[in-house]
Amino acid sequence: MGNESTDRRVRKTKKLLRQGLTELLEEKSAKDITVRELSERVDINRGTFYLHYKDIFDMIEQIEKEMFEDFHNVLARHPSKSLNGKPLPMLIDVFCFVAENSDMCRVLTSKNGDMAFVNRLKDLVKHRCLNDWMEIFNTGKSQNFEYFYSFIVSGCIGLLQNWLENGLKESPEHMASLAEQMIMTGIKVLE
Repeated sequence: MGNESTDRRVRKTKKLLRQGLTELLEEKSAKDITVRELSERVDINRGTFYLHYKDIFDMIEQIEKEMFEDFHNVLARHPSKSLNGKPLPMLIDVFCFVAENSDMCRVLTSKNGDMAFVNRLKDLVKHRCLNDWMEIFNTGKSQNFEYFYSFIVSGCIGLLQNWLENGLKESPEHMASLAEQMIMTGIKVLE
């Protein structure tokens, strides 16, 4: 029982720190945020911060790592053979993931965000989608797939950014359906 209450306190502290960091990242870049400023914002002792993180960049790195692993798991739940060329179930899960993590997703893809994180996600999606589409369409024209991927992933990132910036007014299901329509219309270039 002692571990459970300790774990709960740790989760609560990390959640507070994440919320405070998100607020600060909306105002300025990570390099301009201090541990003191973050600690004061969430009303904790700086020593408590240092129990969990080395510095602001370590905190961001740990949050990104956790989000990246979770995103990878979302994609892994949808093997290409189970999708049968219809990405909607996977896209719904992706948009639900973004909605659940909208605070951090919004700031990571904003002007004060981390382009390295966005690029890592693009690479993950690229390897997953490129292999799946090449398997489905089996044309052997990998260059067309590269162009298609670049076009689609940039469009999907833009779609996500716009959705986040506008306050997630539409449901994840609606956005997933919209993304699927755009992808499936564009995929005709590969046929």
